[in-house]
Amino acid sequence: MKHVYLLWHTYVDETLAGGEDVKLIGVYSSKELAEAALVRTSKFRGFSDQIEGFEISPYEVDTDGWKAGFILV
Repeated sequence: MKHVYLLWHTYVDETLAGGEDVKLIGVYSSKELAEAALVRTSKFRGFSDQIEGFEISPYEVDTDGWKAGFILV
């Protein structure tokens, strides 16, 4: 099983539809590279004010992310 690591940043913004701003910063081949990217990115304007919004998520490659449909509400 091969994993990559996704670096996300999310913060609440009531002016946006849905109330959240979600950004995929990048996809990295190791957790260490994702952590290094978090350190670099956290110095940028906007991100530096929302440090708690960062998340590193492992993701298995060559696997379907959606194994069933979705429901619109």
